[in-house]
Amino acid sequence: MPSTPLTLTRTWRLAVLTGVAALVTAACGGGPDGAGGPPPAATPGAPAAIPDTTAVLEAVQKDAAVAATLPAKYTQAGMLHLASNLQSAPNNFYAADGKTPIGYEVDLAKAIGKKLGVTVHHQDMAFGSLITSLQSGRVDLTMAAMNDTKTRQAQIDFVDYFSSGITIMVRKGNPDRIAGADTLCGKNVAVVQGTSHQKFAEEQNGKCTQAGKPALTVTATDSDTQNQNQLRTGRVAAILNDLPSAVYISRTAGEGKFFEVVPGEPINGGPYGIGVNKDNKPLAEAVQKALQSLIADGGYGKILQAWGVEQGAVKEAKLNGGS
Repeated sequence: MPSTPLTLTRTWRLAVLTGVAALVTAACGGGPDGAGGPPPAATPGAPAAIPDTTAVLEAVQKDAAVAATLPAKYTQAGMLHLASNLQSAPNNFYAADGKTPIGYEVDLAKAIGKKLGVTVHHQDMAFGSLITSLQSGRVDLTMAAMNDTKTRQAQIDFVDYFSSGITIMVRKGNPDRIAGADTLCGKNVAVVQGTSHQKFAEEQNGKCTQAGKPALTVTATDSDTQNQNQLRTGRVAAILNDLPSAVYISRTAGEGKFFEVVPGEPINGGPYGIGVNKDNKPLAEAVQKALQSLIADGGYGKILQAWGVEQGAVKEAKLNGGS
């Protein structure tokens, strides 16, 4: 996905439940492309915001043919060093112990390692250091909700594993019966000021009026906190947000009773990619094959489903598929 849309959307990313009635959102966490932030505070009886994927990962088996393509130095070491920016729920973040990396990306990395017959060691670092760390050989891979773009492809290679984009979040039960972008006509929609979400909403408004339908009212605010409060009280019918964030908020806010995500593929979607040094094509190809094997046997889908982000699933692990 082009870097501009998702880069502009990262003005927040933390939904914290402070009781049944209030949401407090803090400023951005994680890298400038992905979604999410530190996870919400634990709430007794809440749905599985952090799923137990132990059985899913244990079921992943080494693919001997794929493992044979992994360069010998990694097979001999038995490990791949992967850098991430571990503060972007539900992509990648720390468990309650403050030490254990978790998230759907972390699970995918573990599963890819199992396919290749090696373990994957996570290293936390600033998002801005990921590409240079790959280029210098400090790490073997990166995986941090980084958009695969043509600009970045000039620096590193990508194995695409997820498609993110704009998603519509509505009140639980979808009382306004919003089924997609076309059904936003005549509705009041909240976005964060200056984001790609705002641009899309304004473009959609133009489409509504050109089709002779009621105009779409765009309410632009300074934060997702304001937008969520407006949605909960019915002052707006929907919020536009990034897919992983919207899913995670819907599953955790108010013990999962406040919001839901409208089904469907992400709007203006584009791929997140696992980064690999451009001088290391054999490693990129081995990781690509391992991910494709995981997609083919269903393990990939089970991991995404466990985290509730199956809408972002890709059907094929492409090399440098972004634009």
